Amino acid sequence: MKTQRKPLETVRREGPLAARPRVGSQPKDHAPAVCPECGATYREGRWSWAAPVDGAIRRVCLACRRIDERRAGGYVTLAGPFLLAHRDEVLAVVRACEERQKTDHPLERVIAIEASGDDTVVTTTEPHLAHALALALHDAFKGEIRTTTGEGPLRASWRR
Repeated sequence: MKTQRKPLETVRREGPLAARPRVGSQPKDHAPAVCPECGATYREGRWSWAAPVDGAIRRVCLACRRIDERRAGGYVTLAGPFLLAHRDEVLAVVRACEERQKTDHPLERVIAIEASGDDTVVTTTEPHLAHALALALHDAFKGEIRTTTGEGPLRASWRR
């Protein structure tokens, strides 16, 4: 019998993620550009992994800028005895989820994965990726997840 996923325990102090302005957002410029750091291309108001067009200007994308400045859009805290016993497997799910998200959304990347005592903190460039990581870990290993949004970056935690 398939187990049912528990609903997320979410505390929202503000509207949905899609309605929040991105930190460091800027007016859309429709001139084609290519990021010199990661190779992502900007066309018609959207970053993608498409080949750059001739005459594209060089402009650092928002994800590379956030990574350079270490300015997070989301944090996922991983904790619990299961993490200690299966750290490599858990981090493999994190990396696989990042790769899936990054394929369609070049601005969604992991900035850092840092161990802090028994916990591990994954820092992301976008809040949507932090939320997706928490859901992917829950789908793969079950456990408890909590998500809190507010004025700053999204904070999620997974524990098992």
